[in-house]
Amino acid sequence: MSIGITNFGRRRGPARLLALLLALGLVAAACGSDDGGGGGDETAAGSGSGAAADAKPSGTLRLGYFANVTHAPAIIGVEDGLFAKALGPDVKIQYSTYNAGTEAIEALSTGSIDATFVGPNPAINGYAASLADKQGGVLRIVAGTTSGGASLVVKPDIADAKDLKGKSLATPSLGNTQDVALRSWLATKGLKTDPTGGGDVKIVPQDNADTLTTFQEGDIQGAWVPEPWATRLVDEGGGKVLVNEADLWPGGKFVTTHLVVREDYLKDHPANVKALISGLLAAIDEANGDTAKAEKATNDGIEKVTTKRLSDETIAGAWKNLTFTPDPIASSLERSKDDAVKVGLLKDVDLDGIYDLSILNQLLKADGKSEVDGL
Repeated sequence: MSIGITNFGRRRGPARLLALLLALGLVAAACGSDDGGGGGDETAAGSGSGAAADAKPSGTLRLGYFANVTHAPAIIGVEDGLFAKALGPDVKIQYSTYNAGTEAIEALSTGSIDATFVGPNPAINGYAASLADKQGGVLRIVAGTTSGGASLVVKPDIADAKDLKGKSLATPSLGNTQDVALRSWLATKGLKTDPTGGGDVKIVPQDNADTLTTFQEGDIQGAWVPEPWATRLVDEGGGKVLVNEADLWPGGKFVTTHLVVREDYLKDHPANVKALISGLLAAIDEANGDTAKAEKATNDGIEKVTTKRLSDETIAGAWKNLTFTPDPIASSLERSKDDAVKVGLLKDVDLDGIYDLSILNQLLKADGKSEVDGL
């Protein structure tokens, strides 16, 4: 087993991010439909079951994830060797880490990685862009990972939405999941934004680590960020939670992180994908079981990537806002797409075919667990 780790988490300015999104077709991406895939638990790539998926894993798997607590099962899978164990000695694993979903989807779309843990909106954007380029969808969501764990944290003197007019707020990246959530919520409050930082509220895309610094220094007055950054803005930045995103969703359930695989990799290496999902299920079980062990593994992984360890209070505070589940909560993906359309970051796109949950459901059924649905 050979394992390599690369850190691609880098800062990108708003102008570069906008140029990237335009280049990929993520802003005002053309509508399209997938001619080859089905939703739900159908096998869109023709590889979700049968002898091919039961073959021995081999070759190389290049996997992306983030050093965020919302990616805890991914980090646990790396740190505790659950992915390596599931994939076996004949697979060379190469890990890459990212700051935001736009970077991860760029890597996936250009063939730099084979699979990645990522939020819903970047997955939607990548899928829409590939349909516009007539690439057949390029990616498939094969499993859920995390629900919850994102909040709008603001300065203590901000009481409600009207106090945000004229203020500067940060998100991890233009067009990423938290960026869309913030813009959509502001729109419901009658506040306008635009992709270049104009409008009633200026939105500044920046690395999460930079957000903590700029919040502490007063350059921004708030940020919509995932865990552990929301907790850190409260504990270290003196902020307060104005909006817990879970309060905006039915039952508090919405996809924050799921596992996405390149369509061609799923077709050519179904056994590797099956093993990867098996490792993920083991990691989710650990995250939901021995909390102390899971938090330590997650913190160890974050420290390796960022060189900084979270305080025990921070990781415990973030953990309580998260639910770890293999269910991708497909209904929330559709709404996330609609929100992106409403705020002008995406033209409407048919998401039928974006899910291939056949391998996941095969594994869940074999383990006596309930199967999950796509769109």
